[in-house]
Amino acid sequence: MAKLYFRYGTVGSAKTLNLLAVAHNYRQQGKDVLLIKPDMDSRFGKDRIKSRAGLEMTADILVNAQSKLNFADFEGISCVLVDEVQFLSAPIIDQLREITVSLSVPVICYGLRTDFKAGLFEGSKRLLELADSIEEVKATCNFCNKKSVMNLKHVNGKAIDSGPSVELGAEEKYYSVCFPCYQTEIQKAKSLCAH
Repeated sequence: MAKLYFRYGTVGSAKTLNLLAVAHNYRQQGKDVLLIKPDMDSRFGKDRIKSRAGLEMTADILVNAQSKLNFADFEGISCVLVDEVQFLSAPIIDQLREITVSLSVPVICYGLRTDFKAGLFEGSKRLLELADSIEEVKATCNFCNKKSVMNLKHVNGKAIDSGPSVELGAEEKYYSVCFPCYQTEIQKAKSLCAH
Protein backbone atom coordinates (compact mmCIF):
# COMPACT_ATOMS: atom_id res chain seq x y z
CA MET A 1 0.00 0.00 0.00
CA ALA A 2 1.19 3.52 -0.80
CA LYS A 3 1.66 5.98 2.05
CA LEU A 4 -0.01 9.23 3.08
CA TYR A 5 2.63 11.79 4.06
CA PHE A 6 2.24 15.03 6.02
CA ARG A 7 5.17 17.41 5.72
CA TYR A 8 4.48 20.43 7.90
CA GLY A 9 6.40 23.54 8.81
CA THR A 10 5.95 27.16 9.81
CA VAL A 11 5.40 30.05 7.42
CA GLY A 12 8.44 30.52 5.19
CA SER A 13 9.95 27.06 5.82
CA ALA A 14 10.11 26.25 2.07
CA LYS A 15 7.27 23.71 2.08
CA THR A 16 6.06 24.76 -1.38
CA LEU A 17 9.62 24.86 -2.70
CA ASN A 18 10.03 21.28 -1.47
CA LEU A 19 6.75 20.25 -3.16
CA LEU A 20 7.84 21.81 -6.47
CA ALA A 21 11.24 20.07 -6.28
CA VAL A 22 9.54 16.69 -5.72
CA ALA A 23 7.18 17.35 -8.67
CA HIS A 24 10.14 18.31 -10.86
CA ASN A 25 12.03 15.13 -9.93
CA TYR A 26 9.06 12.87 -10.76
CA ARG A 27 8.46 14.63 -14.06
CA GLN A 28 12.14 14.54 -14.98
CA GLN A 29 11.91 10.74 -14.64
CA GLY A 30 8.92 10.70 -17.01
CA LYS A 31 6.42 9.98 -14.23
CA ASP A 32 2.97 11.55 -13.97
CA VAL A 33 2.26 13.69 -10.92
CA LEU A 34 -1.00 15.37 -9.90
CA LEU A 35 -0.79 18.71 -8.08
CA ILE A 36 -3.69 19.69 -5.81
CA LYS A 37 -4.34 22.92 -3.93
CA PRO A 38 -7.32 24.57 -2.20
CA ASP A 39 -9.28 26.85 -4.51
CA MET A 40 -9.46 29.54 -1.82
CA ASP A 41 -5.69 30.16 -2.06
CA SER A 42 -5.55 32.78 -4.81
CA ARG A 43 -2.43 34.67 -3.62
CA PHE A 44 -0.46 33.87 -6.80
CA GLY A 45 -3.40 33.10 -9.09
CA LYS A 46 -6.24 30.64 -8.70
CA ASP A 47 -4.42 27.62 -10.14
CA ARG A 48 -0.80 28.60 -9.37
CA ILE A 49 1.43 26.83 -6.89
CA LYS A 50 4.31 29.21 -6.32
CA SER A 51 7.18 29.33 -3.87
CA ARG A 52 8.56 32.60 -2.59
CA ALA A 53 11.86 31.55 -4.23
CA GLY A 54 10.14 32.10 -7.59
CA LEU A 55 9.49 28.53 -8.79
CA GLU A 56 5.93 27.78 -9.81
CA MET A 57 3.69 25.19 -11.46
CA THR A 58 0.04 24.89 -12.37
CA ALA A 59 -2.26 22.92 -10.08
CA ASP A 60 -4.12 20.09 -11.79
CA ILE A 61 -6.99 19.97 -9.31
CA LEU A 62 -8.50 22.73 -7.15
CA VAL A 63 -10.56 21.59 -4.17
CA ASN A 64 -12.92 23.06 -1.62
CA ALA A 65 -14.68 21.59 1.42
CA GLN A 66 -17.42 20.00 -0.69
CA SER A 67 -15.18 18.55 -3.43
CA LYS A 68 -15.51 14.89 -4.36
CA LEU A 69 -12.33 13.60 -5.94
CA ASN A 70 -12.81 11.53 -9.09
CA PHE A 71 -10.63 8.48 -8.53
CA ALA A 72 -10.39 7.94 -12.30
CA ASP A 73 -8.23 11.11 -12.44
CA PHE A 74 -5.64 9.36 -10.26
CA GLU A 75 -5.21 6.13 -12.23
CA GLY A 76 -1.72 5.80 -13.69
CA ILE A 77 -0.40 8.62 -11.51
CA SER A 78 2.94 8.05 -9.77
CA CYS A 79 2.40 10.56 -6.96
CA VAL A 80 -0.09 13.15 -5.70
CA LEU A 81 1.29 16.37 -4.19
CA VAL A 82 -0.94 18.67 -2.14
CA ASP A 83 -0.05 22.29 -1.30
CA GLU A 84 -1.56 24.33 1.58
CA VAL A 85 -3.19 21.16 2.92
CA GLN A 86 -4.14 22.85 6.20
CA PHE A 87 -7.03 24.54 4.36
CA LEU A 88 -8.59 21.24 3.23
CA SER A 89 -11.55 19.69 5.02
CA ALA A 90 -11.36 16.39 6.90
CA PRO A 91 -13.52 14.65 4.23
CA ILE A 92 -10.99 15.64 1.53
CA ILE A 93 -8.16 14.22 3.67
CA ASP A 94 -10.20 11.01 4.02
CA GLN A 95 -10.49 10.84 0.21
CA LEU A 96 -6.72 11.33 -0.16
CA ARG A 97 -6.19 8.50 2.35
CA GLU A 98 -8.47 6.28 0.27
CA ILE A 99 -6.44 7.03 -2.88
CA THR A 100 -3.36 5.58 -1.18
CA VAL A 101 -5.33 2.44 -0.24
CA SER A 102 -7.52 1.83 -3.31
CA LEU A 103 -5.15 3.01 -6.04
CA SER A 104 -1.80 2.50 -4.28
CA VAL A 105 -0.73 6.05 -5.18
CA PRO A 106 1.42 7.89 -2.64
CA VAL A 107 0.04 11.25 -1.48
CA ILE A 108 2.44 13.86 -0.07
CA CYS A 109 0.75 16.79 1.69
CA TYR A 110 2.49 20.05 2.60
CA GLY A 111 1.16 22.71 4.94
CA LEU A 112 1.01 24.41 8.29
CA ARG A 113 0.30 22.41 11.44
CA THR A 114 -1.26 25.21 13.47
CA ASP A 115 -2.70 28.69 13.01
CA PHE A 116 -1.34 31.83 14.70
CA LYS A 117 -3.45 31.07 17.79
CA ALA A 118 -1.64 27.70 18.18
CA GLY A 119 -4.74 25.73 17.16
CA LEU A 120 -4.74 22.89 14.65
CA PHE A 121 -6.20 23.53 11.21
CA GLU A 122 -8.89 21.02 10.19
CA GLY A 123 -6.83 19.48 7.39
CA SER A 124 -3.71 19.26 9.55
CA LYS A 125 -5.61 17.68 12.43
CA ARG A 126 -7.01 14.97 10.18
CA LEU A 127 -3.57 14.31 8.68
CA LEU A 128 -2.04 13.95 12.15
CA GLU A 129 -4.71 11.31 12.77
CA LEU A 130 -4.29 9.41 9.46
CA ALA A 131 -0.82 9.96 7.98
CA ASP A 132 1.65 7.09 7.71
CA SER A 133 4.56 9.52 7.86
CA ILE A 134 4.72 12.92 9.58
CA GLU A 135 7.80 15.02 8.85
CA GLU A 136 8.74 18.53 9.92
CA VAL A 137 10.18 21.00 7.40
CA LYS A 138 12.44 22.99 9.67
CA ALA A 139 13.10 26.74 9.74
CA THR A 140 14.60 29.17 12.24
CA CYS A 141 12.87 31.74 14.41
CA ASN A 142 12.43 35.24 13.02
CA PHE A 143 13.82 36.72 16.27
CA CYS A 144 16.52 34.26 17.38
CA ASN A 145 18.33 31.18 16.05
CA LYS A 146 16.11 28.52 17.62
CA LYS A 147 13.89 26.27 15.52
CA SER A 148 10.57 27.89 14.64
CA VAL A 149 7.46 25.99 15.72
CA MET A 150 4.81 28.73 15.76
CA ASN A 151 3.27 31.18 13.30
CA LEU A 152 3.02 34.66 14.79
CA LYS A 153 0.56 37.05 13.15
CA HIS A 154 1.58 40.69 13.10
CA VAL A 155 0.43 44.07 11.91
CA ASN A 156 3.25 46.53 11.20
CA GLY A 157 5.66 44.28 13.10
CA LYS A 158 3.51 44.10 16.25
CA ALA A 159 2.09 40.73 17.31
CA ILE A 160 -1.65 40.15 17.43
CA ASP A 161 -3.55 37.13 18.72
CA SER A 162 -7.06 37.87 17.49
CA GLY A 163 -8.90 37.68 14.21
CA PRO A 164 -9.87 34.86 11.86
CA SER A 165 -7.70 31.74 11.86
CA VAL A 166 -7.69 31.65 8.07
CA GLU A 167 -6.28 34.81 6.57
CA LEU A 168 -4.00 34.42 3.58
CA GLY A 169 -0.59 36.00 3.76
CA ALA A 170 3.13 35.41 4.02
CA GLU A 171 5.95 37.29 5.70
CA GLU A 172 4.02 40.55 5.43
CA LYS A 173 1.48 39.07 7.88
CA TYR A 174 3.17 36.14 9.66
CA TYR A 175 6.53 35.43 11.30
CA SER A 176 7.83 31.93 11.97
CA VAL A 177 9.00 31.88 15.59
CA CYS A 178 10.14 29.58 18.41
CA PHE A 179 7.76 29.14 21.33
CA PRO A 180 9.63 31.42 23.80
CA CYS A 181 9.66 34.28 21.26
CA TYR A 182 5.98 33.62 20.48
CA GLN A 183 5.12 33.98 24.19
CA THR A 184 7.27 37.10 24.55
CA GLU A 185 5.73 38.85 21.53
CA ILE A 186 2.14 37.98 22.56
CA GLN A 187 2.81 39.24 26.11
CA LYS A 188 4.29 42.50 24.71
CA ALA A 189 1.19 42.96 22.56
CA LYS A 190 -1.14 42.34 25.51
CA SER A 191 0.73 44.77 27.76
CA LEU A 192 0.52 47.47 25.02
CA CYS A 193 -3.25 46.90 24.76
CA ALA A 194 -3.63 47.18 28.54
CA HIS A 195 -2.21 50.73 28.52
